[in-house]
Order: sequence, then structure tokens, then C-alpha cells
Amino acid sequence: MHRSCFAVLVVALATSVWTSSSWPEAPQKAGDERALVEQTVRDYFEGWYAADVARMERALHPDLVKRYVDALPGGRQVVHSVTRDRMVEMTRLGGGSKVPADQRAIDVSVLDVAGDIAAAKAVSSEYVEYASLAKCNGRWVIVNVLWRFQKPPVRPR
Repeated sequence: MHRSCFAVLVVALATSVWTSSSWPEAPQKAGDERALVEQTVRDYFEGWYAADVARMERALHPDLVKRYVDALPGGRQVVHSVTRDRMVEMTRLGGGSKVPADQRAIDVSVLDVAGDIAAAKAVSSEYVEYASLAKCNGRWVIVNVLWRFQKPPVRPR
């Protein structure tokens, strides 16, 4: 009886020590992943504003689809899509580089990380964007984006 109680105590103590000693690694790893997700979204936004093609390419999955809902005159709505290749080309042509640096104000919030997928929200003076990311080949990339302008564009009448 004493041996079995002792064995249970040793196992419980070993489990407790192992669990408590491994516990700090889990939040650190999760924090590291969140930081990597945030950096990917920053590469995308900052790459756009700096017309930095390498950062834009690094941030986007080859099959990216970026979408926005556009309200047409008369109330009809359509969904427009942009591919990775088009985003890279627009970045190469100058992207958002004409926006003065002091007016960019990029704020990135990592909403969730679940294993190899994540969601983030990015807000700048011009855009509100929700990004879906995946960890592919060991690095985070943006797979989908749903976005809108901060202020609706003015349409000619």
C-alpha cells in the first residue's frame, strides 16, 4: 500500500514538474506565432505604401484573392476581386507610395491564431482590411483579404 501511494505521489510530482516547466513555452510559442502573423500583415501594408515588391510578394500566397464589395449607383452591389499577381503589379507601379508617410497610420490586430491558420485586422488612414492567413512551408502568408475604404470614394455624378 505504501509503495503504491509513493508511486502515485512520484508520478503526480513528476507530472506537475513537467507540466509547470513546459508551461512557459506554450505562451511564448503562441506569442511568437502572433508576432510572425503581425509581421506578415505589416509586410503587406508597408510593402504597399513603400512600393516594395519584395515585401508584398513575401506576404501573399500565390493563390491570394482580395475582395471588396462595391455599391454602384442605384443600390446594386458587386464584389470585385484582385489576385496576388495584380497586387504585386500595382505595388510595382507605385502602390500607395503617393500617400505621405505621416498619413499612413497602420494598426494591425491579430484576432486569432489556431495552429496553422490565423485572422488579422489591419487599419490605415485609407483602408480597413480583414486578412485570413495560413502557415505554408513554415511561414505565414495571406490567403484571403476582405477590405473596404475608410471613407466611401466620391463618384462623379
